[in-house]
Parts: sequence; C-alpha cells; structure tokens
Amino acid sequence: MNKTIIILLLGFCLIICQTNTSRAQLKEKKVFLLAGQSNMDGRANGDKINPEDLERLAKISDRIHFYYNRKPVAPLKLTTPKEYHQKKFNITHSFGPEIFFGIQLAERFPDEEFIFIKRAKGGTSLYGCWNPEWTEEKAALVNEVHQPKLFYDFIDFTNNTLTNYQPDQYQICAMLWVQGETDSAVKKWGEKPANTYGANLKNLIKTTRDTLNVPNLPFIIFQVGNGKVVDGMKKVAYSDDNTFIIPQSNNPHSEDFYEKNPPPVGHYTAKSMKKIGIEFFKVYESIVNEDTNAMEIAEVQDKNSERNHN
Repeated sequence: MNKTIIILLLGFCLIICQTNTSRAQLKEKKVFLLAGQSNMDGRANGDKINPEDLERLAKISDRIHFYYNRKPVAPLKLTTPKEYHQKKFNITHSFGPEIFFGIQLAERFPDEEFIFIKRAKGGTSLYGCWNPEWTEEKAALVNEVHQPKLFYDFIDFTNNTLTNYQPDQYQICAMLWVQGETDSAVKKWGEKPANTYGANLKNLIKTTRDTLNVPNLPFIIFQVGNGKVVDGMKKVAYSDDNTFIIPQSNNPHSEDFYEKNPPPVGHYTAKSMKKIGIEFFKVYESIVNEDTNAMEIAEVQDKNSERNHN
C-alpha cells in the first residue's frame, strides 16, 4: 500500500472520528420545558443576585440555549421585563426558576449542553388558557377569551424550537410547572376552576406526554395557590410515579417557606426564587440518580445471570 493511500485512509478515519464526536456532543443536549404563570415567568429582582452567583451564571450560560416566549434563542440570562412590569415591580432585570435550576444543572453536568424552552404568562389559569380541553365557555368564566390558548401555543412553540435539531440530537428530560394562583381565586371566579384543578392538571400532563411522545416525561410541580388547587396538585403527584411536587409552607420557620415581597409588589423575593430553582434541580437530580441506580442494578443482574448461565 503506497503512502498516498495510507494518508487518504488516515484522513478519512479522522473525518469519521470528528463526525462521531460532533454527533455525540449534539446528542448530549438535554431539553427542559418550563411553563406556568407569573412566578414561572419570573418577577424576582435580578439586581439582587449576588456577584458570585452572577459569575457562576456567566461561566455556564453558553451551554444553555434559552428559548423564552418565542424570542430569539440566547444563552441563559436574566430577563428584561416589559416597561409595565418594570414600573409595577420596581425592577430592571427579573428572573424565574430557570436561572438557578440552570446553574445547578450545568455545574452538576459540566460536559453537557441544554435546551430550555419556557412559555409563561402572568395571571393565566389552567381552567382557561392552559387547558388542553379549551372551550370559549371555560375561558369566559375566568375572563380569558381574548388570551392566547397557551397549552396549544406552548406545544407549538416546543415543536417549532426542536425543528432546529435532528431527532437524535436532543432528549426531552423533564417539565417544570409553576401555576395555580389564578385557579385558587375562588372569590373571583367561583369554585369550578379550583375544584377541577386536579383533573385538568392530570389531563395537561398526559396530553403533553402524548403529544411530545415522551410517555414517562418527569413532571415537576412547585406548589402554589391554595385549597382545592393544592389538593389537586398533591393528588396528581402522589398517584403518578413520574410526577413530583415541591411543597410550600406558610410557616416562616419551615424549611418549605418561601418569602414573598410585601404587597402591592407581591411575588417571590430573589432569595426565594433562587431556592425554587435549586429545589427543582434537587428533584431532577434525584430522578437521574434513581435511574442511574436502576441501570447499575440491572447491569449487575445481567452479569450475574450471564455468570450463572456459563
């Protein structure tokens, strides 16, 4: 074999290796879906984040491709609120659970890349906007006839985003949900949105999994709202092995307490929003660890079975 052929073969092998490496990197992209109303959209004051955490964010931001409410994709970053929200909440930058969920996630998995797809809108209900079984009658009950049909918009947004990638270049790993305050407003809307919250949430989870073809998609809920809405969240979480709830307590001395800004600003403080993001990560990490342990156990069982067979 002459030198020319050897050089060509080596070059060909190098191209194959580089291609395989590139594909492997693309396959490492993990997709996380985030949805809900204002506390998912994010009303926490981004200017209250300490310099050390901002430095952590800067180090990992380019590994998280952030798709937010149909805006152009960007590295994970703080949000510049609409002028209305800037004046109402006296903030120039805001953030939701994605910032500290993303920091924890990227630091825990330093060799991976991620895709965050977030669709959120303040003041919206599961009974109306987010309902997979939307009807004008339901929307009218909570004054949302002229609001977008957010569930369908969220699914369309997700599908359109993922067309930027080949099917073997990503994996949908989990959905994070922060919504329930509007449906809890019994005095304003009556009891029907709260009483049906559990059934509507169960349907949203199932329809999301079916539509995106991820049957066991982990669904992580941050407990918000009160009364029958919280009862519905817990019932769904406790009856579905792949649905999880992060509890919240009204007791200031509880580890599950999340401080809010005083009225009229309301919503969670920056410290609480940081904690919410970290709690979302803790739940996801426990899912990953459980799956890893299950795989390790299966591998041991396979080896023992093979050894016994031999």
